[in-house]
Amino acid sequence: MGSIYAIMFDIITFGSATQDIIVKPKPVSLLKYDKVPAQSQVCFPMGSKIDIDTIEFNSGGGGTNVAATFALQGFKTAFCGTIGTDISGKKIIDELKALKINTGLVRVTSEKLTNHSIVISSPTQDKTVLAYRGAAELMDKKDIPWGKLKSKWLYLAPLSGLLCDNFEDLVRFAVDHKIRIAVNPGMAQLSLLHFTDIAKKIDILFLNQEEASFLTKIPLEQEKEIFTAIDQMCDGVVVMTKGGQGVTVSDGKQMYSALPPKDRNIIDTTGAGDSFASGFLSDFIRTGDIEKAIQLGMANAVGCLSQVGAKNGLLKKGQEFERVEVKKEEIL
Repeated sequence: MGSIYAIMFDIITFGSATQDIIVKPKPVSLLKYDKVPAQSQVCFPMGSKIDIDTIEFNSGGGGTNVAATFALQGFKTAFCGTIGTDISGKKIIDELKALKINTGLVRVTSEKLTNHSIVISSPTQDKTVLAYRGAAELMDKKDIPWGKLKSKWLYLAPLSGLLCDNFEDLVRFAVDHKIRIAVNPGMAQLSLLHFTDIAKKIDILFLNQEEASFLTKIPLEQEKEIFTAIDQMCDGVVVMTKGGQGVTVSDGKQMYSALPPKDRNIIDTTGAGDSFASGFLSDFIRTGDIEKAIQLGMANAVGCLSQVGAKNGLLKKGQEFERVEVKKEEIL
């Protein structure tokens, strides 16, 4: 692991580190489920051997995915999380070091293997994920190196297991030490009884449509009502991603919205949300300009979508990109 002492980081990310195994089977059967007509089921004959056309190995996990963008954008970045002693864990560490991401906050354990995901691609570009939630869930409060969390920003990706239990402590730590904090909560965090109290301390809150609807108990079609409710919970910037329908952002005074480029080339959707959030935050840290932040976030996501894997195709600092149009609307 890299040396960590006396280092002030621009940003420290928390979350999972995962070995993604992306497979594309030869034509598979897609069956419609009568009770949910819009949902297809991937079917494999039991007891059979299924040939695949391609297989790729890439690192993933929300904590390392966003760290990759921050490092490529020129920020002094560290990742804090847990991996196993297996070969996948070693490979992830080597990749983080190659990206110039500090690994001195990484905990290595023999209790569980590194997180793994088997991603089954389909002809429709949707994917089915078989997830092994391993070592990443084992970071308890005593395992977090609190004295070494010296940073201007913290980024909390979706947390699970013991690390989720420390969500409120991490937010409180940031507030107490005047560290700004961005959060992309998972359902486990959104389900916490005191999440609305925690949200008031968050500087930037990233949600997708389904998460925003779950948090507010408002149908996802009622976007303005959702933002009215979340703006009352969170004093910071609220970002809601909508997949192919783009993004809407509120700073409590104005609503910003943008659509993705029509001519984008979608090869793989793995990591698209992470690439948008980290691109957005990168420009927001530099400029404080929400419009520019949306544009870099969108371009970073488009780059990610154009290649297989969550860290391939990400933009580097200073790289040229197409800027989408951002519409603004005053909040009445």
